[in-house]
Amino acid sequence: MKQKEPVGRLLTVKEAAERLVVKPATIRSWILKRTKLEVVRIGRCVRITERSVQQLIDDNTTPPEVER
Repeated sequence: MKQKEPVGRLLTVKEAAERLVVKPATIRSWILKRTKLEVVRIGRCVRITERSVQQLIDDNTTPPEVER
């Protein structure tokens, strides 16, 4: 069996929204569209992987310009 990378903590929709400073409805929309965030579904329970939240932050972070 293939060893998977650890996902870190599993976040609720509310926790992910707070971390990304967006509304929970935005997180739900991304989940429904299956974009941006990796989710774990156990029955009706949905959790967002901490790894995917951090990856979203990292991918969208722009470094400051260096003045010359």
